[in-house]
Amino acid sequence: MKKQNPGYRELSGQRVMAGFEGTTFNKDVEHLICELKIGGLILFAGNIDSPDQTRKLCDRAQACARAEGLPPLFIAVDQEGGVVARLKEPWFTAFPGNPSIKSRREAETFARTTAAELKGVGINMNLAPVMDIAPEGFDSIMESRAFPGGPDRVAKLGARVIETLQDNGIMACAKHFPGIGRTRLDSHFELPVLDEDPAILEVSDLVPFVAAAKSEVSAMMLSHILYPRLDPDWPASLSPEIAGNLLRKRVGFQGVVMTDDLDMKAIKQDIKTCVTQILRSQIDITLVCHKGPDIETAVLEIEKQIASDENLHRMTLESMERIQALKTKYLQ
Repeated sequence: MKKQNPGYRELSGQRVMAGFEGTTFNKDVEHLICELKIGGLILFAGNIDSPDQTRKLCDRAQACARAEGLPPLFIAVDQEGGVVARLKEPWFTAFPGNPSIKSRREAETFARTTAAELKGVGINMNLAPVMDIAPEGFDSIMESRAFPGGPDRVAKLGARVIETLQDNGIMACAKHFPGIGRTRLDSHFELPVLDEDPAILEVSDLVPFVAAAKSEVSAMMLSHILYPRLDPDWPASLSPEIAGNLLRKRVGFQGVVMTDDLDMKAIKQDIKTCVTQILRSQIDITLVCHKGPDIETAVLEIEKQIASDENLHRMTLESMERIQALKTKYLQ
């Protein structure tokens, strides 16, 4: 049974989604849940051997959270199809990815099959679909991962994937707000800059994300991209202007907002600085995908800041309401 008045550690841990090594429920996973009170886990190909093994891993993790009196865990994976698919053949269906999806029926087929396979192994969130636009004739970093066509077509196909995933019990996460399709650099290795007029973004890159919000997508993931005309100082994943103003107020999205992986080199800096910006920006979930000290540092820094700042504590309670509402809808 969920405790009525969670302490600072639980409030902090529930705002972190973490990765880990191994294919079994091990001491590292136990530490994440029991000591850090983590709210979610993310799985990669290295965590997945077979459907049976994955189901046992997820079941053990959820049982541990229950035994600790914690809410159910988000258990997430990137299963876009194509070049980004953590669940692979022969156990799982291989789809060619978003560029091959040309119709709503094809979008539905991908999402329905994927939802069934994820649900079957205990995964409850798909960090998909990509809602970035890869303009024709542009050497986009997202060319191999984006739906084909312009803003309206991407919006329609992406919205259908979202609706079908969620109608079949899997939370969807639209990414990478506010759009990285017109960048060439890989944020896994360096910080891309998109110096674009906000008016252009509004009629292009933002259109699919507005559609995702209207489809009541469960979560949105922020990009590790610097948009100087929106915020000259901070990339989207650490920006109060982009996350707090553009996404929350102007787009009107009131669901769960999460960062992209803080281990990516585009954003890699002092984790305490990242936490400060995340808390200020009304971002609900900090994503740290790899084993290491940053996971624990993030939880402890969130705990420290919300315990000493009344405004950050209030904003964390608001984040917890969004997180708990989503978990109640899909996991309880």
